[in-house]
Amino acid sequence: MHKGASLPLPPADALSASAALCAHIGQAIDEAGGWLGFDRYMALALYAPGLGYYSGGAAKFGRDARDGSDFITAPELSPFFARTLARQFAPLLAQGLGQVLEFGAGTGRLAADLLLALEQEGQLPERYAIVELSGELRARQQATLAARAPHLAPRVSWLDTLPGHFEGIVVGNEVLDAMPVRLFARSHGRWLERGVIRQEADAGAGETAPAFAFADRPLAAGALPEALHAVAGDHDIVTETHAEAEGFMRAVGSMLARGAAFLIDYGFPAAEYYHPQRVGGTLMCHYRHHAHPDPFLYPGLQDITAHVNFSGIAHAAADAGLTVAGFASQARFLMNAGITELLMALDPNDTRSFLPAANAVQKLLSEAEMGELFKVIALTRGLDAALPLAGFARGDRSHAL
Repeated sequence: MHKGASLPLPPADALSASAALCAHIGQAIDEAGGWLGFDRYMALALYAPGLGYYSGGAAKFGRDARDGSDFITAPELSPFFARTLARQFAPLLAQGLGQVLEFGAGTGRLAADLLLALEQEGQLPERYAIVELSGELRARQQATLAARAPHLAPRVSWLDTLPGHFEGIVVGNEVLDAMPVRLFARSHGRWLERGVIRQEADAGAGETAPAFAFADRPLAAGALPEALHAVAGDHDIVTETHAEAEGFMRAVGSMLARGAAFLIDYGFPAAEYYHPQRVGGTLMCHYRHHAHPDPFLYPGLQDITAHVNFSGIAHAAADAGLTVAGFASQARFLMNAGITELLMALDPNDTRSFLPAANAVQKLLSEAEMGELFKVIALTRGLDAALPLAGFARGDRSHAL
């Protein structure tokens, strides 16, 4: 049976695009001497120009598999996510932070809904910039803004790179989890780096098709990442490190002259991330709203992610001179910032409107859904220490970092 037999079969044109990406990755493996670090494989699978998952034409974001998407994010799930963020952002914008910079804008839904909500709060930013490398996603974001907030769309601009200097609010929802990770395996007390090799696979019709497999290799002396020195025990384990996400955080810290950065993603502090019972790591893939563990299935057509080590993010931010102003579960942050008050402004007797809205908010808050697994971290520079960040008023877990 095909290893993806339980998942929907991609159409022929998508399979052809995936095959082109496989050839590209295969060439990279050959050029690297037959073994490629997993971080490099993940970068190519997600971001190879014109072929990767985020740089190609996959639908990615949506409500269910029927629209060709692979997963749903909080802004797509409910407009109350953006409206609640706006309640947190408005007091900061009132302090002279006149710009918002978003990473990982997806369909543009968060940008559109944030601008509309900030308009209602009387704190429209002078400029809303989106850092986006994918031309396909830029076009989708522009279409979303034109449809949902046409009068505000002229405030939005797109950037290819981080600006050198920025004063304002930075926001990134599910950005860090899509950054390439290195994989490591500890076997019989010895650490190895897990990479990718070519493997010829039976295509089922007397032909062969290129495929990939994991392969571990020893680490050079002194090459074990610092984060893994603290992994307790000597039992077998597979886990990840996050050099790229931490480097990104240092770049944000270098850029942010004054303001606040809010990053929302799924993950844990280091003590939980590298807990002895988490022996399989956190790497996961999403295809047509199915989660599965195989990063070699349909390269370029599926998302590949890993949970975030928020301790590493906090330490990298501190290295860049930022202050951790708060760290909380998504549920606690949204409740502190007033999501239930916003919901209750709807008429509960209008069940056709109220019940779907309430169900969506429940998914944002429920421990069984997104409420506990997702976290919010706020990092600041140059702000008045007395300026409250309402989202962390109760349940702040900064001490756990």
